[in-house]
Amino acid sequence: MRRLLAVLAGLTLVTVAAPAPASAAPQPTPRNPVTAGVADTFADPAVIRGDDGYWYAYGTSDPLRSGEGTPHLLPILRSPDLARWSYVGDAFIAANRPAWATPTAGLWAPDIRRAGDTWLLYYTVTDTTLNAGDDSAIGVATAPGPTGPWTDSGAPLVGPRPAPGGGFLWTFDPAGLVDASGQRWLYYGSYFGGIWTVPLSSDGLRVTGAATQVTIDNRYEGAYVVRRGGWYYLFGSAANCCAGPTTGYSVFAGRSKSPTGPFVDRSGASLLDSRVGGTPVIQPNGNRWIGTGHNAVVTDERGRDWFVYHAIDRDVPYLDEPYGINRRPMLIDRLDWHGGWPTVRGGEWASDPGARDESWRWADKVRKPVWSDDFTAGLDPAWSWVRLDPDAVVTGGALRWPTQAADLVGTVNDAGVLLRDAPAGDYVVETKLTIDLGVDTVRNYQQAGLVVYAGDDDFARLSHVAIWNTRQIEYGRELPYAGRLSYGGMVETPPADTTWLRLAHRVDATGEHEYRAATSLDGRHWTWGGVWTFPAGVTPRIGLVSHGGDNPQATARFDYVRLWRR
Repeated sequence: MRRLLAVLAGLTLVTVAAPAPASAAPQPTPRNPVTAGVADTFADPAVIRGDDGYWYAYGTSDPLRSGEGTPHLLPILRSPDLARWSYVGDAFIAANRPAWATPTAGLWAPDIRRAGDTWLLYYTVTDTTLNAGDDSAIGVATAPGPTGPWTDSGAPLVGPRPAPGGGFLWTFDPAGLVDASGQRWLYYGSYFGGIWTVPLSSDGLRVTGAATQVTIDNRYEGAYVVRRGGWYYLFGSAANCCAGPTTGYSVFAGRSKSPTGPFVDRSGASLLDSRVGGTPVIQPNGNRWIGTGHNAVVTDERGRDWFVYHAIDRDVPYLDEPYGINRRPMLIDRLDWHGGWPTVRGGEWASDPGARDESWRWADKVRKPVWSDDFTAGLDPAWSWVRLDPDAVVTGGALRWPTQAADLVGTVNDAGVLLRDAPAGDYVVETKLTIDLGVDTVRNYQQAGLVVYAGDDDFARLSHVAIWNTRQIEYGRELPYAGRLSYGGMVETPPADTTWLRLAHRVDATGEHEYRAATSLDGRHWTWGGVWTFPAGVTPRIGLVSHGGDNPQATARFDYVRLWRR
């Protein structure tokens, strides 16, 4: 979804003299959000260390503070230790704004590199003067130091790319890489078109070869690539960046022996497949931080890797409440490597000072179910319908439910929902789902799976879904917020013809309900994903859905629904 910015001219560049970093002093641990003292929002961050020992961060063009109104054009922060940050200026002002960007174009998602003594700032321009608009491109500016002054190259480094059928592919989110041979690469792209890479000249200012696609379209953006242990790891952000209180942005990884791919996940699934691969690196974990995405990776002087990203406080999701720009401060957490794969905080994901970190390990240890419906003799009387679908029948030891031409998202709410009461306390609910949604074709948005239901406009849905040409596991959430409905989703590991789905439920210290998603391709080995929450005082039910379209119709087969208590 396009992030709308009104980029205004007339800003003045602010430069603050740098004191010497106190490198001999004990270094504090980053405490999220690390930008709390300087910026309410600092999206799409990129970080580099300067020759002066300071760290420099660059962010998307937004107002830094609520109520400020006017965006800073690629603002720059500085820190002696990755924990304490101060504002030092903007990369662009009216006088040096790229002439080939339209006056209202957004300048987004910077990436900072260097070539010798020259500092390179890559960035997205959403609309150029080369076409009729909506024709994003990648620019590059140079400077003698990390705070500038910055000089734009005068033309796009990667220009607008016409899309088949009209319009332009999304040429967003640049990220550089120097490979093991010293060759420079630039990665860029987004959902509409996928992520691509091109070789660059040694000075980083020219494209020198053909582009290679490294992810399927309609899944990833915000690429970042690092080299570790002979592998190139591609980090990509998935799902919606900017849905306020239902933002499910998350980061996944694939790896390859080559900077041009193919990149595959831990299970061997390619990031180019219709059933698209990706190993989870970070997702919302049940604390206040949602929308955990668009990352960079930095290594400190002690050799520790840090994961730099933005997130949204689900209780304060907008810069100027109740609506406005999504408020996305910068966060920093340790990046660990387990079995050759990256994960934030050992799989605990975003840290939230003052919140109690609680383990979900119990959910892997459930044994004998307290109830199970194997659909052998009609529907159990414990089930009830919200809008009966007579086409859903129990036969052959399974519930067979054709996808309805209906939905729950929005205000229409014409889809059937099959529900039963959930027990109190902590539990895990699981189903075995078989559905043929094909591959590589557009079948929006047919799906089937589990649902947590507090109402037609207050639910979470874990389903195997067709999203354009991809097939994904989506964990969506709809809720009312400030007089409107908000819907967003996370995505999980790739589905198969038959996929096992789980939701683990617990009640946290405040009484909130937390539901964590998990998927499996064999019913034994599970990959745990993100968490959606419901407020204290509600009593959500659990159940099944099958909807999203009937052209052509697919039939979901649910072999069972089972529940385990903690």
